[in-house]
Amino acid sequence: MTRLLEKALREALKLPTREQNAFAKIMLEELSSERKWARKFSKSHDKLAALAAEALGEHRQGKTVPLEKTI
Repeated sequence: MTRLLEKALREALKLPTREQNAFAKIMLEELSSERKWARKFSKSHDKLAALAAEALGEHRQGKTVPLEKTI
């Protein structure tokens, strides 16, 4: 366990039970969300690579404009 995680957990232990449960729920939901996104991205590598290649091709053809010019 990292020192930062240990510190966070020590601080969480100082909270009242209700707040500890709220903290734990948020952390578990965040971990679940991270795993979900990791799975989705791992399955979409080929699609993302194709989109990136398409975007680079459009840029090379002069079909893009700098972001600051669109604002």
